[in-house]
Amino acid sequence: MDFFDSIMLPFRWLVSVIMVGFHDGLTTIGMPPADGWTWTLAIIGLVLVIRAALIPVYLNQVKAQRRMRLLQPDLKKLQDKYKGKTDQLSRQAMAQEQMDLYKKHGTNPFSACLPLLIQTPFFFALFQVLSGISTAKDQGQGLGAMSHEQVRQFDASSIFGAPLSATLLHGGGGSGQVAVNILSIVMILAMTASQFITQKQILARNTPEDATASPFMRQQRMMLYALPLVFGVGGINFPIGVLIYWTTTNLWTMVQHFFVNDRQSPTQPPLATAE
Repeated sequence: MDFFDSIMLPFRWLVSVIMVGFHDGLTTIGMPPADGWTWTLAIIGLVLVIRAALIPVYLNQVKAQRRMRLLQPDLKKLQDKYKGKTDQLSRQAMAQEQMDLYKKHGTNPFSACLPLLIQTPFFFALFQVLSGISTAKDQGQGLGAMSHEQVRQFDASSIFGAPLSATLLHGGGGSGQVAVNILSIVMILAMTASQFITQKQILARNTPEDATASPFMRQQRMMLYALPLVFGVGGINFPIGVLIYWTTTNLWTMVQHFFVNDRQSPTQPPLATAE
């Protein structure tokens, strides 16, 4: 086991434990254990648990984004002050004044990325679990908290004729491949579109007019197009189950953004509940 696998091991176990918990609960109320919709709902349940746990982090992200945008005019003045000064002392002084600005406003450039960073290991863990289903089944082994029987059930499960562990590049073959191709493309489009729309809403909301030309806003606009592109291209190698996970989490973000961000006026201070 390499270093990366050692780091990911507890996340794989946690992901599989949550999925198995939802799967067992759904089968208890009468859903078929090997049915694709049972496992799909288990994946959606995984999203609900992770995103509910991240609500406090998200509220702090709202505050951080608001503060970062409101301090952009001050940052621009600071950049104009040191424009053309490339000596070491000036660069150090600018960096120090920049840090003082961040401290004064109670934010930093990286706080807005925290929810995405926290979700990343769970995303990779789910990817590893679903990608290892076929191998675990062939070797007669379980996978994380999933028993061999549950691995076999997941491997046999499908929705709309597309196996949940199949990818656009490695589908089910024959008619199954057609179903995988169609569902993968639909899910990739839904995943990238929901991410783009949400990021565009976040970018447009509560942005001072004099901050639109700042380096921070240019970086945010670049991410607006870069992130959907990265996930869109990478999606061709994501199992159907991973596409379901990321599309669901993007839809959660859209709804969460509506209820939190869009219910505040542009001049309203950050949510007190995020303290």
